[in-house]
Amino acid sequence: MKLKVLFLAMLISGICSAQTNDDRGYLVKVGDMAPDFSMKLTDGTTVKLSDLRGKIVMLQFTASWCGVCRKEMPFIEKDIWQKYKENPNFALLAIDRDEPLETVLKFAESIPVSYSIGLDPGADIFTLYAVREAGITRNVIIDKTGKIILLTRLYDVAEFNRMTTLIDSVLK
Repeated sequence: MKLKVLFLAMLISGICSAQTNDDRGYLVKVGDMAPDFSMKLTDGTTVKLSDLRGKIVMLQFTASWCGVCRKEMPFIEKDIWQKYKENPNFALLAIDRDEPLETVLKFAESIPVSYSIGLDPGADIFTLYAVREAGITRNVIIDKTGKIILLTRLYDVAEFNRMTTLIDSVLK
């Protein structure tokens, strides 16, 4: 009987962890192929993630109401975007969760950031990567083959430094 209960507990635990994949609310994990999507940018152009294969891609999930995002974005601008914006092997896409164009434009200006921000109405892109109820501040680094090589959550200086070091190393 105890063995049955233990097995059932392990099975339920496995099912729950398969649904969220980690305690940070991600549905994907390092080594997975990044889920593909199309997204309209604030300048009206559309980008499709799979069209960026061959590049290192950084996805930054954000929103204007997110204080942690506002704290992290100037560091992304300064330490990543300004360093690699001319590198043809790198792409950085911010994905703004469920806000109208006017709000996103004001948000980008207020930080300020010069990298592309896309619109995610209904959080449909976000929910390809994380549980809908999970917090917004997160980054996904994708290698040239389309596989996820790093997932971050919130703004932690040590984790941010690991991310910039990884980006530096894969772009060398």
